[in-house]
Amino acid sequence: MKTYTEYLTFNTEKRRDLIRITDRIKEIVRKSGINDGLCLISSMHLTSSVIVQDDEEGLHEDIWEWLEKLAPYRKDYKHHLTGEDNGDAHLKNLLVHLQVVLPVTDGRLDLGPWQEIFYAEFDGQRPKRVIVKIVGI
Repeated sequence: MKTYTEYLTFNTEKRRDLIRITDRIKEIVRKSGINDGLCLISSMHLTSSVIVQDDEEGLHEDIWEWLEKLAPYRKDYKHHLTGEDNGDAHLKNLLVHLQVVLPVTDGRLDLGPWQEIFYAEFDGQRPKRVIVKIVGI
């Protein structure tokens, strides 16, 4: 069994953003030399996430609308008493989760026909890291 690790850094211009990272992850899997295993892609921050979803603009708009309905930006979150203003970003992260684990087969990321990997930023405009760890043989 072997492992391979890389880190990605994102610093979005907007507070909220969705960035397709599928090709970068495929390249990392290829560089790992791992033929059969699992690829973990995980945000290292609690106000961003990694998701697998269809790359379709209408769906992206639906996702943002859904997240905003369930965890709207508000000034009265108790978290804001700490001096922060990103309570909604923490809640959005809880809804879509921090990370994904995907199969590696024959040295390639084994995705379904419409599956794409995205970095979802909920409180951007500063550097944030994502860890990519591949484990296998």
